[in-house]
Amino acid sequence: MGSFNQTSNASQPVKIGLVGYGWWGKIIASQIKTSPFLELVAITEVDNAILQQMGSDPLLNGVEVVASFDALLKIAQLEAVILCTPHLFHADQIVSAAQAGKHVFCEKPLCLTFSDAKRAIQICEEKKRVLGIGHERRFEPSVIDLRQAIKAGTFGTILQIEANFSQDKFFALPKDNWRLSNKHAPVGPLTATGIHLVDLAIAVLGPAESVWARLATRGSYFENGDTLGIMLAFPGGANALISAMLATPFEGRFAVYGSKGWFEIRDRKHPENPAGWDIKRVMQGQEPEISFAEQSPTVLANLEAFAIAIRGGPAYPVTHQEMLANVAALEAIMKSVISKKIETIALPA
Repeated sequence: MGSFNQTSNASQPVKIGLVGYGWWGKIIASQIKTSPFLELVAITEVDNAILQQMGSDPLLNGVEVVASFDALLKIAQLEAVILCTPHLFHADQIVSAAQAGKHVFCEKPLCLTFSDAKRAIQICEEKKRVLGIGHERRFEPSVIDLRQAIKAGTFGTILQIEANFSQDKFFALPKDNWRLSNKHAPVGPLTATGIHLVDLAIAVLGPAESVWARLATRGSYFENGDTLGIMLAFPGGANALISAMLATPFEGRFAVYGSKGWFEIRDRKHPENPAGWDIKRVMQGQEPEISFAEQSPTVLANLEAFAIAIRGGPAYPVTHQEMLANVAALEAIMKSVISKKIETIALPA
């Protein structure tokens, strides 16, 4: 991702405390292990079954295991925390961490309500703490190239986005897992996968102004749904049509249509174990161009961007305004699923 600035502690990795060691927490730990920019020094986990397995985990050699989040925050050497916890807890945990002087990287979604997101971001701004968010799809090389081309006007006026991020991984979870809970993960396909596509749509088109969404449980027993369709409306008339399903084999697709051409990115495998991307570019009056982009460690790139920002390097590339716009859209989508109506999205000030 880059190099540290020459400040007093710039050459030192950022000392990290990990909160939660479930499926994604283990992936985060494995990424930290490979990075010169981050060092995992402490971890906390509340699940007894997971705790019993942690003692033999080679990823945790030399890592202090503490009994609670509060105990973690009291570790003086700790500079930042990474939250791999249920979404419902994020806002309060971000606030507590920032008040304790820690930088915060939070897995998506940042929060479940716009008011909570504003509260979390405000305290990070007041305490001058870096806030990172687990939207690693922004760090895909093809997405970076696409956004640069859009900014340069290559595709003309952007008309519409079409995207799908679906999987069937959650069938392997115990039926009482929090990811299948209406309380902890409402509108399951949104909080699991669809929120990444909402974020990418905002990255391309800016904050959305209204949304219509429909949720159903058609291919599973999941109480928080398995089939979601979203239509986001943006100022000026552009749309984003987003699909997210949790009861079908993996599909990952992001396509942007402009007045001069269109660009499609297809994932070959789930981002957990990426295998690269198939790219199709079609410009007005030209033959289609098909190419392949090699896999890239996007989760690691996101974490390192967070660490580099802490050390005084380039600012973290997801702005607070974009984080707020994402949560505002999420909250409106959840409302639309219940009301079955078009819902207005609270635009960040």
